[in-house]
Order: sequence, then structure tokens, then C-alpha cells
Amino acid sequence: MGLDEDALDYHERDPPGKLAIRTTKPTNTQRDLSLAYSPGVAAPCRKIAENPDDAFKYTSKANMVGVVSNGSAVLGLGDIGAQAGKPVMEGKGVLFKRFADIDVFDVELDLDDPDAMIESIAAMEPTFGGVNLEDIKAPECFEIESALRDRMDVPVFHDDQHGTAIISGAALLNAVDIADKDLDDVEVVFSGAGASAIASARFYVSLGVDPDNVTMVDSTGIITADRADEVNEYKREFARDVPAGDLADAMDGADVFVGLSVAGIVDQEMVRSMADDPIIFAMANPDPEIGYEAAKDARDDTVIMATGRSDYPNQVNNVLGFPFIFRGALDVRATDINEEMKVAAARALADLAREDVPDAVVRAYGDQPLQFGPEYIIPKPLDPRVLFEVAPAIATAAMESGVARTEIEEQAYRERLEARLGKSREMMRVVINKARQDPKRVALSEGDDEKMIRAAYQLIEEGIAEPVLLGDSDVIDATIAELGLDFDPEVIDTDSADERFDEYADRLYALRKRRGITRSEAGDLIRRDPNYLGSVMVESGDADAMLTGLTHHYPSALRPPLQVIGTAPDAERVAGVYMLAFKNRVVFAADCTVNVDPDAEALAEITRHSGDLARQFNVEPRGAMLSYSNFGSVENESTAASREAVELLHEEGIDFPVDGEMQADTAVVEDILRGTYEFSELDDPANLLVFPNLEAGNIGYKLLQRLGGADAIGPMLVGMDKPVHVLQRGDDVQDIVNLAAVAVVDAQDRDE
Repeated sequence: MGLDEDALDYHERDPPGKLAIRTTKPTNTQRDLSLAYSPGVAAPCRKIAENPDDAFKYTSKANMVGVVSNGSAVLGLGDIGAQAGKPVMEGKGVLFKRFADIDVFDVELDLDDPDAMIESIAAMEPTFGGVNLEDIKAPECFEIESALRDRMDVPVFHDDQHGTAIISGAALLNAVDIADKDLDDVEVVFSGAGASAIASARFYVSLGVDPDNVTMVDSTGIITADRADEVNEYKREFARDVPAGDLADAMDGADVFVGLSVAGIVDQEMVRSMADDPIIFAMANPDPEIGYEAAKDARDDTVIMATGRSDYPNQVNNVLGFPFIFRGALDVRATDINEEMKVAAARALADLAREDVPDAVVRAYGDQPLQFGPEYIIPKPLDPRVLFEVAPAIATAAMESGVARTEIEEQAYRERLEARLGKSREMMRVVINKARQDPKRVALSEGDDEKMIRAAYQLIEEGIAEPVLLGDSDVIDATIAELGLDFDPEVIDTDSADERFDEYADRLYALRKRRGITRSEAGDLIRRDPNYLGSVMVESGDADAMLTGLTHHYPSALRPPLQVIGTAPDAERVAGVYMLAFKNRVVFAADCTVNVDPDAEALAEITRHSGDLARQFNVEPRGAMLSYSNFGSVENESTAASREAVELLHEEGIDFPVDGEMQADTAVVEDILRGTYEFSELDDPANLLVFPNLEAGNIGYKLLQRLGGADAIGPMLVGMDKPVHVLQRGDDVQDIVNLAAVAVVDAQDRDE
């Protein structure tokens, strides 16, 4: 099937379209319905009648944007009318929800008269917390937006104007820096003089471009002072006192080309006529003013190129802007989206492009290198960090410029935004905040691996830990330079003659001499195997915690810390625990990585230590011993072990509820637990699931992760005498950072 057929099938599939309404409150009982509608609904109605601002408190208005269009200028399709434009508006709603968790009603108005549009949209102010105008032709769009911003007390934003301006403006900030040009000196040429071009030109001036250096070219030619009387008032703003000419004349000697016109209008000769290291934003869709390869091949110097296409570097995509701009505006109940807010968004995007890119984002774009430079001047749309950078920047700018009706604290706001993207981020924020209060030294045993180096950079930047990279210092230095990371981490070079190595070898020998290791072998292990070096550092107190396993099989990575550090005084064994975060629930799954066939004593110990781990995340544990039996319904050796483990825990006075054996659905479904097994120790569904053996644990957590849609954090090792965590081979940088934060909090708890 071709793209058109695939798209038609996608939209036609039941239910048709892309948006639906869902309830956000319980509607299971008669009482629920009486609260949702009559008679209970009268109470919030009276409150809002007394104080209209209470609509933001008692209704969905605080998180509701209206996407409004008359279909008169649909991208690539033109004036197709309101109803034909509805799939686009629904798509806009999908992007709002997907990227910023904002609800949308799409409103298609069959109106051509600007005054009628203004009246209709203004009358809908009680419904929406903000209005996104979409696909309305110029010049009427300018008039409509301006009038609505004056009349309405909620933010009104015409994305076709300002979206491209903000995203390309962010790209411009970075491009001029890479090209070593000054923003106030660059000559900028615009091909096209519609809504996007005029708004972008205005915005570039707000960023610092000299308005006298902006040349705009429409279908007739350069907009000169001599043409001022023949163009509309919006084009007239950019009429320059220069000779008449065409686009080729305008581009001669220019530093920046901004294309918002039609495909193929620029040739290689025009590109060659531009100034050194030219910046070309060819943003006509679906095909740019000049192809990416053609522009690059036209010159021998650096051509910094951006387009509107996803199959080339530096895509100028409006989804980098509008969801996050409205998110920040809604959250401070802004009355407007002003110039200060738009500039803040562009600068936040430009700054983010200079940061290390998460592995998940790199994978989403085919593992292509993403590093600040000519091929990467703006973030990718699927980068989740855009939400955490742009929305706070918008909110702060709104407060500082006086259009916010509520105040927020930035750090707390960032944490609320993280929670919108998933429970795992919310839970990890708890641990990271704890870690920041007292960062500890964490030895990274595979310190010359690129991911470990990038993780070390983040740990320092975020104040989570003091990483110590164990590895080849030459490789580490070269990787830092290649990645463009500005930091100077502590490194212990495993190939050097570090004077501490003899002390570490002596200590390893003392610990293992009755386990078959000679002094010579101990020295070789310290210098050859960073896992032994890191383990001895932690055991001797030169490091507070250790991470390993990124490039090793789990058992081989675990062996050195077990031999050197060993288990805690109250532990006979270690266990691997995953935290599985669902949308509204978190569960801890144990043991998923270490113990093949634990007996009752082992299950009890695993439960106890896993409960301690849950409390590091501020979660009060409720443990369930999982089985295929419910409280004695099946009698055999396996079910008896789980049952006996519960008895052992109760005898020793465990300080959190534990029960079992029980089936998995009994453990997690409230109706089953309370309705059928009301005698259970658990008042609420379990959040600590203890599997009967390693096979069940490994299968169970992977099914929960893959089919249940859970985010998995771990495995986190419990039962060690000092904080050690073993990564899974190939883990992402964020996984390393997360486990390092857990290790720091573990070390803090042990200090206390």
C-alpha cells in the first residue's frame, strides 16, 4: 500500500478519526454519577457563577485548548474548506496530547469573513484555556489573531505565524554561533511574504537581527521602498530602500536564506553567491526551495542547512513549539503569549540542542549521530526534554512579563511536568532529589565506555554524584573531546602506575588469599579488571558505591563485588529488583536476576530487603508472595516455600504487611483481594511482588514491561554490604544515571 492508502486506512479504522473524549473521574456507581451530573454538579456551577476564575479549578478549562480553523490555508493543500481541514485539526490535537498532555477540542468554522471568525471564536472563551489558530490564510490571519488577543483573556496563538518563527529562530541562534557570525550583522533574505515569513522576520528582529538587514522577496520580486504603495501593510513593514531585483539578486552576498515559499526556486548558483559559511533554511513543504544535497554540494565551505523534512538533519518542525508553549502558558494561567515568551522558547530550544542527546532519542532517529554542530542545531521533536525546558521557560517569561495570573516555583514545576510523562520519572525524581542533598563518590568500572562518560557528565551537571571513571585515561580524554563535553571528571587510569594500586592489591590479597588468589594475581586483577579495582575501592572506603555490568554478562560482573564486598551482615544472598512504573501505579518485582530457586528463608530475606529499597522511593511496601496457589488451594513444595516465607517474616516482626502465597491477580486486583480474601493481611493491592523463582521473576517483569506498558528501572541490587549495582548489558545513559542515583541514596541511608 502507498502512503495515501495507509493514511486513509489509519483514519478510517474504528473508531474513525484520531480523537475521543474520556472521563477523568470515577463513574462506576450511582453516587459517582450524581456527583458528575445532577444534583452534585450544581455546587461547582454556583462557585463559578460567584467567581468566574473558579472555572479553572472545577472544570477542564485549565488544560483545554481549542484548535480553530476555517481551512482556508491548509499546508500543502490550500483553501480546502473547514470540513476537509478537520483531519489536520484532529492531528494537531493528537500532538498536543502526545507531547504536552493537553486536551483539545478541534473547532472547524465554515466562515470566510474575518469579522465573523473573530466573533465566533471570542464567544467560545468560556470553553478554552487557550486558542490555537490554525491554517487561516493571510492577511486575514493577522487581523483575526490581533483582534482576538485584544478581546480574549486567554492566550491566542496562530501557529502558522509564530511556530515556524520560534523554531527557525532557535536554529538561527545556533547557526550563527557555529558559523562564527554576529546576529546583529547578518544579512537575511526571505523567499515568501506570507504569514510565516512576516512573523519569522519580525521574530528574528526580536532575537537581535537588524531590521535594515532583512530583505523580503515575494512572487513579484524584492519588496523595495518603491513598491511600498502596492503591497499590503504587513509586507510594507519590510520594504527596503534597495534596488529592485529578483531572488537571485537578493541572495547575492547574503548570510542567511529563509525559504517559506515554493519548491525548487533556488539553484546552486544562488547558493554559491552567498557569503562565507551560509545558513540556508529551505522550509517549503513537502519539497524545499533547494534540495539538501544540492545546497551542500554547491560549496566547499560549511553550509548549515535546515528544512521542513524529517529525512534530513535540522528539521524545522512546529511540534517543537506549540504544545510546550501552551503547556507553560496554561500552567500559569497566562492571558497572552507575548514576545518575551516566544523569545524564551527559542532560547530554551537553542540551549537544549547543545546538550548531550539521550540514547532513546538517538535510537528513534535510526542511530544517526546527534551532536551539536552544523547537522544538529535544533532538538528532535521526540526528545522528551523539550517539555522540561520550553514549558518552564514560557512560564517564567509569562510571570516576569506580567501576563501570568498564578505564580509557580520552577523546580517544583519541572517535577510536575516529569510526572505528566510517566510514573517512572516521578519516582526517579524522588530519588534524584535525595541524592542531590549529599552526593557520594560512585566508581564507574567501565569508565572508558562512551555511555559511562556521558553518564558521568550528567551526574556532575545535575549534582547527583561524584563519579570516578575507571579506565584508559587517553580513551576517556579523546571521547570527552569527541563528544564536546565540557567537564573534567576524576579518572583512575588502569594502565598507569598509580601508587594506590599496591594498597588495593594488598587488600584484595588479604580478602581472597584463602580463596586461591596469590599476591601476584591480586596485583594483576587490580590493574587488569576494573570490576576488582572498583570493588576494592568501595570495600576500603575510597568510593561510596559502584556501578558495573554495561559491557559484561550479569554473572561475571556480579562476581567481583560479591567476592570483595560480600553481603550485608543481615543477608545471606543478594537479589535483583525492578521498579515497574505504570501510569498510576508502581510495583517492585523481586527477584528477577540472581536467585534461581530460593527456599523459604531466601524468599523472606529478599522480601525484607526489597521493602527497604521501596522506601528509598518513598513507597510504603505491601508484599505479596506470588504463586499459582491462593492461600493453600494447592499443596506442594513450591507453594509451601512461599507460605513458609510469610510465616518467617511475621515471626521476625516485619514492619510492613506481607501475605501469601497468592496468585498474581489476587495480589494486584482490589476486588479479588478484598472481596474473596478479606482475611488477607493486605488492606490494599500489593506493590512488592516476590516471585517464587528466577524463571517466574524474569518472565513476569518482562511481560509487565512489554505488554503492560510499564517503565522498568533496574535491576537494583539488594543485600550487598555496600552499594553496588549491576547494569544490564547495553543499558542507556539514563539507566546508568538512575542506578547511580539509587546507589547514592543507598549510601546516604547507610551513613545514617
